[in-house]
Amino acid sequence: MDNTNYTIKSMPRDERPQEKLLKYGANYLSDSELIAVIIRTGNKDENAVMLAQKILKKEGKGLRNIAESTQEILRSYKGINDVKSAQLLAVAELSKRISTLKIDKIKISSPGDAAVVMMEEMRYYKKEYFKIILLDTKNNIKKVSQISVGSLNSSIVHPREVFYEAVANSCSSIILVHNHPSGETEPSHEDIVLTNRLDECGKILGIKVLDHIIIGDGVFYSFKEEGLI
Repeated sequence: MDNTNYTIKSMPRDERPQEKLLKYGANYLSDSELIAVIIRTGNKDENAVMLAQKILKKEGKGLRNIAESTQEILRSYKGINDVKSAQLLAVAELSKRISTLKIDKIKISSPGDAAVVMMEEMRYYKKEYFKIILLDTKNNIKKVSQISVGSLNSSIVHPREVFYEAVANSCSSIILVHNHPSGETEPSHEDIVLTNRLDECGKILGIKVLDHIIIGDGVFYSFKEEGLI
């Protein structure tokens, strides 16, 4: 098929992304159709859906090509200008922020529960982020606090910063969480040393460190499950 001038408007009305969204709901659309709704138009050779498919197919990374992108990378696609790249970056950031809203009144019953809460927010980070999940006496999440950004070591993750948050929020226990930008979850020597240090501090303060979760690319490592805490 010759795709030249094959525009969204030339598609049957019921097959156009925006019309499908309004008629059936956003969950009815594919990833490429949702992106097409945002960017609206493609270029002279590709309509918006085709252009979205090209972005998603690059290196087989799918939505990661949006979540991990920059304005410069997006602008390299023919048909993506400053406005469209800004729209895509804004949607990516909003999706990460919306994922953090899901933590309200969630009870943590297993390492998997904690990983699910943090996975979509942290799996795409390009730097190491260290956060703590603050829990009440029934293991309900009270808050998630960010402690540091950068390589994980004792100089930037200090017990006073970690337990200040726990004490200030009257927490019964905490779960340590950090990500590995490589996507791998095997703990480093520094990860283990820091975990042991914080665990000991927690015992002194009467605030239990329940686990340390390392977030990878769709996978996680639990210190508790591995018997390291």
